[in-house]
Amino acid sequence: MRESGYMARMQTDAPLSMPIPGHIDPVPVPRAFVARPDGRIDLLGLGKPDLRLALETAQLEPKQAKLRAKQLWHWIYNRGVTDFSLMTDISKTMQPWLADRFVISRPEVIEAQVSTDGTRKWLLRTPDAQDYEMVFIPDADRGTLCVSSQVGCTLNCRFCHTGTMRLVRNLTEAEIVGQVMLARDALGEWPSQPEGRMLTNIVMMGMGEPLYNFDAVRDALKIVMDGDGLALSKRRITLSTSGVVPMMARAGAEIGVNLAVSLHAVTKEVRDEIVPLNRKYGIEELLQACADYPQANNARRITFEYVMLKDKNDSDADARELVRLIKHYKLPAKVNLIPFNPWPGAPYDTSTPERVRSFSNIVFEAGISAPVRTPRGRDIDAACGQLKTASEKKSRAELDRQAEEKLAALG
Repeated sequence: MRESGYMARMQTDAPLSMPIPGHIDPVPVPRAFVARPDGRIDLLGLGKPDLRLALETAQLEPKQAKLRAKQLWHWIYNRGVTDFSLMTDISKTMQPWLADRFVISRPEVIEAQVSTDGTRKWLLRTPDAQDYEMVFIPDADRGTLCVSSQVGCTLNCRFCHTGTMRLVRNLTEAEIVGQVMLARDALGEWPSQPEGRMLTNIVMMGMGEPLYNFDAVRDALKIVMDGDGLALSKRRITLSTSGVVPMMARAGAEIGVNLAVSLHAVTKEVRDEIVPLNRKYGIEELLQACADYPQANNARRITFEYVMLKDKNDSDADARELVRLIKHYKLPAKVNLIPFNPWPGAPYDTSTPERVRSFSNIVFEAGISAPVRTPRGRDIDAACGQLKTASEKKSRAELDRQAEEKLAALG
């Protein structure tokens, strides 16, 4: 069952609306929303029907609620406004009424770091004092936000620093959408517009396994993809899974974004070791689910993530077996080769550049794209597999001291 914070909505057995024939708006069924400690309801992360329902629950007349919900959606997700008094098409008398009952939140930022290569990492804190991270990676032609779906992770992949954390809880819709909103704030990208923005792509590849938090991830991404708000195309969103096979078809049908699969090995023995989920859903079962993924085609290929571990999964024989598997399952695929990003106590070493190049060439020569990903943000532990909220153990004084040292070094 999905975890929930104070921003999550209470669920009931009653349907959201009663079906009525004809062109009559459905009648909403009253539903409770969990208030913050200050008594207000957070509107961030509510889909369009629930946003309207929240207003009706606060005793706003239905026609007014419908109008105000449309206005609020625009201000929240198209213009990034969090202050009701700045919503100029909402009356001066309505603005304080809204402010007394509702809030539009952002995640609390505990620490923000910038790498020498421009990569940004934020340490964020939930209202119940749980820490998680997000990363923004700028490139010449795109800017990718790496979004977390859980606090911690339950998969225990041996090469991944996040996997050494315990799973604390799932993030809510508001906490997932809030990462995108916060990045837009930091990049100065309001109002939302389809062209000329730095944040062009999203990957659900931060902390956690998104398919183990399916409902919240789906509902958050629907908000992100809504054309009246954040308006990011599903073609620019990638969901990364370690291979939760039973949920992959639902992800294709209900979310419809690009799929990335953390493969990392081509034999049962090695994948069982480094991606323990393989013991539950094996390589063959996983690749068949990829073949059945409804959004996969030559224009929208499945990405296989493959971290290069010295003398573990990086031989020429491994490369040839990878090619054989992709061709056997007739997969429209590309392979991202990821040099291992070391962290203290890691049980593996990074493959040599020569070994990575040889592996890549074998896959390329078989007609499958196999670029080598350039490590980004290593100096701030923001690179692939490095996310872990080590900062949560630091005191505020230590964080301040480190910030002063960085400023002194820059000066």
